[in-house]
Amino acid sequence: MIEIDGLSRHYWLGEQRFDALRDVSLRIEAGEFVTITGASGSGKSSLLNLIGALDRPSSGRLVIQGQDLATLSEPQLAAFRNRMLGFVFQQFQLLPRASVLHNVALPLLYAGVARKAREARALALLTRLGLAEHAAKLPTQLSGGQQQRVAIARALVCDAPLLLADEPTGALDSATGAAVMALLHQLNRDEGRTVLLVTHDPGIAAGCPRRLRFADGRIVSDERNASEALT
Repeated sequence: MIEIDGLSRHYWLGEQRFDALRDVSLRIEAGEFVTITGASGSGKSSLLNLIGALDRPSSGRLVIQGQDLATLSEPQLAAFRNRMLGFVFQQFQLLPRASVLHNVALPLLYAGVARKAREARALALLTRLGLAEHAAKLPTQLSGGQQQRVAIARALVCDAPLLLADEPTGALDSATGAAVMALLHQLNRDEGRTVLLVTHDPGIAAGCPRRLRFADGRIVSDERNASEALT
């Protein structure tokens, strides 16, 4: 699913170079659920941005589903993101003046799907996630947990095989966060979606099959549950 070889990303802050990622190599198979932990500035969000085709590496190779991202132009990267990747963010990133239905259907608009078809697919997802009655509402009329479920529906609407979640429970209380994590685990278990999740919460990481920990731009540990390690 994801093949990373010698991936590095550095930035220049004036005359000072900051190495966000340093020679990272990693394999993630289709259907895995992987968490990334580490202190702020350790490189975890930088890696997620590169895998999400939101940034380009300074060096190294990144291949997703057989596609070397370095070979894609910016328009091709945009199409790749829309087709292959679903994003879930801590702050939901919903359009505040658009209805819940429109927010979920938006990626299908970019994909060129006709209005009736995209609204039908969006409503089907909202129904599945228990949100159909809120389809005509604005995101600000929903609770935080409901907004995050809308964001997950938006991430799923193009049937993306890879979900990238950056602190998806960070703005939620513990009970609501647990419900969101249960949904992500269900999508991984029942549909085989590959999930890559950044979190500061050690409890969330402990409940996931594979855990990467970053420090100073490098992977310092790669742990799996016993049942995963045996497969």
